[in-house]
Amino acid sequence: MHFPIYYPVTVAKSNIAGLGAYAQTAIPARKKIGSLGGTLTTIRKGRAAAKTKKTIHLVEFDDNKALDAGTNGNDMRFINHSCAPNTYMRILGYHVEFYALRNIKKGEELTCHYGETHHEGTLKCRCGAPNCEGFI
Repeated sequence: MHFPIYYPVTVAKSNIAGLGAYAQTAIPARKKIGSLGGTLTTIRKGRAAAKTKKTIHLVEFDDNKALDAGTNGNDMRFINHSCAPNTYMRILGYHVEFYALRNIKKGEELTCHYGETHHEGTLKCRCGAPNCEGFI
């Protein structure tokens, strides 16, 4: 399966959490940035694999399937959560895409509001946004 990235990113230390994905060029609003790479698995296997890793890169779908971006993933997996994001995630079947919500400047960290997660509101959010919800 092919997971294109249309606007390349640089992976570097993030002020939010661990590593982050930073725009190498300006990205216009509403443009597709790229697709999240990974391996399709079950939610159970994905969560079990995530427990063995320091960071979790998992998108869960409604039918007990998950995309494990920690296995065969690409740099899109470093898009951190923010309560004031500059991208949004679109899920089409088992395909996950990221789009710019607004114009993104060269060098700006890409962020996405994750929505519901397996943390179920128990993981402290570190996005630092004025409207931070407090937990993921």
